[in-house]
Amino acid sequence: MSNSSVVVTGVSSGIGRAAAEQFAKRGCRVFGTVRNPATTQPIPGVELVEMDVRDDASVRQGIQAIIARAERIDVLVNSAGVTLLGATEETSIAEAQALFDTNVLGILRTTQAVLPHMREQGAGRIVNVSSVLGFLPAPYMGLYSASKHAVEGLSETLDHEVRRFGIRVTLVEPSFTRTNLDINAPETTARIAAYASERSIVSQAIQKNVQKAPLPDGVAATIVEAALGAWKMRRTPKGEATLLRKLRRFMPMGPVDAGLRKTFGIG
Repeated sequence: MSNSSVVVTGVSSGIGRAAAEQFAKRGCRVFGTVRNPATTQPIPGVELVEMDVRDDASVRQGIQAIIARAERIDVLVNSAGVTLLGATEETSIAEAQALFDTNVLGILRTTQAVLPHMREQGAGRIVNVSSVLGFLPAPYMGLYSASKHAVEGLSETLDHEVRRFGIRVTLVEPSFTRTNLDINAPETTARIAAYASERSIVSQAIQKNVQKAPLPDGVAATIVEAALGAWKMRRTPKGEATLLRKLRRFMPMGPVDAGLRKTFGIG
């Protein structure tokens, strides 16, 4: 599927940027969406498009601009996302809404904008970047984990609805990845003293795991394969993500739960 027209959201940095670079190297025509093209470093072989996945009009205009230039969209990669660290009790409704507006409704907006064109052409692939937290919990990342669980449910349901039009939906589920998003993860504004000591331990454990995690290239390669290769509902990058997927599937929840708590320093 070289020469495919590919749209990747959130290419200013991290996983989205690495994926856009790899698609371009595969000979695809790549459109990368960013909120502000003027402040985004150019990516060789990638056409930057202004689009904010949190804004209905911006998404419609961005997708229409891409259609006008490329005449088709073969692949949509929903990689734009945000994270949030804090106890569930500390998370304000406004913070939760903002997170879901990007991580879940952002996918809904771009997907709804692209689907009419994919249905008309009778083919398409939608790749949604989830996380191992889409099938596992993580202390002090409750709303982020909830958003990724929502992405998983949305993606599986959507795949049932659109496959008769020649469109398939797939998930990529990375684990810790060394990106600025994770290194500089925002925290909830509220602070409840009862959670302070454990929250600090978990935060330090997350930073330690992110610092030693691989760069986004492996996740990007998995995204490219999910988009251009044979369809599979889920793909996990090699290493920790694949191991966690197997543990979740085959091990009793008790040992998995204990292992998770140990990873986050509260075992």
